[in-house]
Amino acid sequence: MATSISEIALTPAAASRVAAIAQRQNKPAILRLSVEGGGCSGFQYKFGLADGPAEDDVIAETDGVRLVVDSISLDLVRGAEVDYVESLGGAAFRVENPNAASGCGCGTSFSV
Repeated sequence: MATSISEIALTPAAASRVAAIAQRQNKPAILRLSVEGGGCSGFQYKFGLADGPAEDDVIAETDGVRLVVDSISLDLVRGAEVDYVESLGGAAFRVENPNAASGCGCGTSFSV
C-alpha cells in the first residue's frame, strides 16, 4: 500500500459526501475508484465504498476520508482529482482526469 497525494486526489467536497454516505451505511469512509472497459468512450469510472484498502492500492486522504485506487486503474487516472459536483443536472462524483484524451457528455466515460 502506498500513499501518494500527487498520484490521485480527493477534493474536500467529495470527502464530505463520502463521509455522509459511509455514515448512513455504517461503513468506513473509504471510496474506491476503479476503471473498467466499456462506456461510450472506451473506459468508464466505477465508484463504491470499500471496507478497506487492498495490498496494491494507492491511497489519498482528505479530511479523514480515504480514496483508494488499484494499481491497474491508477495507470489510467494518475494525476486525477475526484470531486463531488451538484448541478441542475443532478449530483455526482466527477473525475478530472489529465490522461483522458476525450470524454462523453455523461462524464463517466473517457478515452486515452
